[in-house]
Amino acid sequence: MNKTIKKSAQKTGQKRVIHERGKLVDIRKDNVKHILAAAEKIFAERGYRGTTVLAVAQEVGLPKANILYYFKTKEGLYKEVMSQLLKLWMGSMNEMNEHSHPRDALPIYIANKMRQSQQHPNASRIFAAEVLHGAHYLRAPLEVELKEQYEQTCQVFQSWIDKKWMDPMNPQHLLFMLWSSTQAYADHGLQISILMKKEQLEEQDFEQGVQLLTQVILKGCGVSSKNND
Repeated sequence: MNKTIKKSAQKTGQKRVIHERGKLVDIRKDNVKHILAAAEKIFAERGYRGTTVLAVAQEVGLPKANILYYFKTKEGLYKEVMSQLLKLWMGSMNEMNEHSHPRDALPIYIANKMRQSQQHPNASRIFAAEVLHGAHYLRAPLEVELKEQYEQTCQVFQSWIDKKWMDPMNPQHLLFMLWSSTQAYADHGLQISILMKKEQLEEQDFEQGVQLLTQVILKGCGVSSKNND
């Protein structure tokens, strides 16, 4: 009887520990998510030099010590903001493969990139500013992770060309065009808003952008909208 009670108590204790650990993991994820969102905003507004860890802490409503607990330094926080964006960008690129037809894959890629510009405009602007200033904190991931994904995606484009799913063209410049046209809605969002006489871009603006870019890219690449292959 005592052994049964003891075993039951041990199981209850183990479940409680697992539950508490799960809560701590959730709290950590939530804190990191909010810290990165606040950091995106502050870095975009003030630049790297003008940003302080204290300013990010005040924006997110956490003690400065909490920020440093998760990211150690301002540089670490800055790099993580850009790393998260790179992961999003590369994830969308990686979804395209030689077996997916460009009439299906390119519209999805364009829509994903536009959605990322809409949801993470500050991170995109930070990335662009970092590159314009020499990519001091970005050079390593640009030369390794992004370069690898870039080459893989260009190979996918070339495979589509070889299969005659697209007209002959330079895969590299096609990718540069896709990047620049979609990221413009984040990096030059203010300029576009002013010209369109709006406080900020609306959902329909991004949807119309997706439709136009999809039409221009597919027609420009000679991609048939019909399944004749």
